[in-house]
Amino acid sequence: MALPQLIPSPSSSLKYKSSFLNPVSTSVNPNLSFLSKSSPTSILLSRCRHHRRRRKPNSLRCSASSFFEKHHTGSPKSDDVVELPLFPLPLVLFPGAILPLQIFEFRYRMMMHTLLQTDLRFGVIYSDTATGTADVGCVGEVVKHERLVDDRFFLICKGQERFRVTKIVRTKPYLVAEVVWLEDRPSGDGDEDLEALANDVETYMKDVIRLSNRLNGKPEKEAQDLKRNLFPTPFSFFVGSTFEGAPREQQALLELEDTAMRLKREKETLRNTLNYLTAASAVKDVFPSS
Repeated sequence: MALPQLIPSPSSSLKYKSSFLNPVSTSVNPNLSFLSKSSPTSILLSRCRHHRRRRKPNSLRCSASSFFEKHHTGSPKSDDVVELPLFPLPLVLFPGAILPLQIFEFRYRMMMHTLLQTDLRFGVIYSDTATGTADVGCVGEVVKHERLVDDRFFLICKGQERFRVTKIVRTKPYLVAEVVWLEDRPSGDGDEDLEALANDVETYMKDVIRLSNRLNGKPEKEAQDLKRNLFPTPFSFFVGSTFEGAPREQQALLELEDTAMRLKREKETLRNTLNYLTAASAVKDVFPSS
């Protein structure tokens, strides 16, 4: 499930504060579809004919103990400093989200050979030519992988902890940085009702999906339970992961360290989007052929 064109909040402009990370060319397949229609958190593997010819049935190997839907809550301590290989990409990975990748560039194939013999974790960090590379990213853990005969890799990764880059260790053959872990801090307003905020966001999401389906000529079915028993923090990450096509807004959401602030910003974005869709729907009712 991907939401339609979003109308971000006025505060969504994002300027990266650090310049020690330079834009890096990436090896992600540009044809990835980030969210499937069948599962809100699933991401479709790119449709590569070459891949289909070489791939054998059930050839994806499981590289981790589980392939679960709910976000893993056992995060490391926020004051830990570790070294992490980085993979700059033109997308934002959220904790709990699923990310398929095709690895074909030599340096990142080298990285994968190392990871598959160690802890299977690397940092996914947003990068584009206009704003450069962000300081905050999300760990991607390889949960399934396939190595092809030409040494390319097809991966399925799951978003885990967020991190902030504090120091570049080396740039060759691929980026390695020292990072510290990020965790959401308690809201400044101790009386903030996170469950109520999450419920409001879910309601707006359902309305946006319903109106979007109507405008696209699809049945106006009531969206199912979007929260899926998630606590407010992982639910806020899930909502951010659906904001396909707005990576800078997604990056701003990822960097927030306050669940209430993240949910409020998502609520504002969804409300703006709903207002836009409502107006578009009204125009369509008056001018059906437009």
